[in-house]
Amino acid sequence: MFNMNFSKRCVINTAEQHWQPSPANGVWRKPLAREQAEQGHATSIVKYEAGTSFKPHKHPKGEEIFVLEGVFSDENGNYPAGTYLRNPQGSSHAPFSKEGCIIFVKLCQFHPEDKQQVVINTSLQNWQPGQGQLQVMPLHSYATEHTALVKWPAGEKFKPHTHFGGEEILVLSGTFCDEYAHYPAGSWIRSPHLSSHRPFVEQDTIIWVKTGHLIT
Repeated sequence: MFNMNFSKRCVINTAEQHWQPSPANGVWRKPLAREQAEQGHATSIVKYEAGTSFKPHKHPKGEEIFVLEGVFSDENGNYPAGTYLRNPQGSSHAPFSKEGCIIFVKLCQFHPEDKQQVVINTSLQNWQPGQGQLQVMPLHSYATEHTALVKWPAGEKFKPHTHFGGEEILVLSGTFCDEYAHYPAGSWIRSPHLSSHRPFVEQDTIIWVKTGHLIT
């Protein structure tokens, strides 16, 4: 088990991690949290070299993906950088990448009754106004869980707040900040249920964020 204590805060700068081999040749990963070696709850950054593929497999408890670089593909389509995917429980596919790609992946973390298939190319979506000067792009919600992209303009400060059900962030661009540290692009931050902070940015910043899913 690795980073599976959801009552503790985790911070990883994935840019400083080394790539580790996966069971598929040419597919590499940077583990962020993992329940078991090749099954169960897992959160990772995964890299497909050009022309590589992964064998067909099922997702017994769902798969959630955000494409960070390149084009990720399976038999259902091609998903360029900025695409958000949710493959529901019981689904299966044979993923590959012709030109290579890097993706953020979360496995076996769906609510048992969340059956929604989602494919969103965020580069084609409009931003919505958020609190203050923030802009928000909702991606998925179920029960207490909410996932979105949030765009922070330079100099924006957010009021201190508490996260019911915790918060998970992947910094996509810029540098996200709070009273604890500065988190450059590639940083993954997981904060537990009822944690609190006072976030701000000094430069334009975009984050992927999920809240309400870490009640233990």
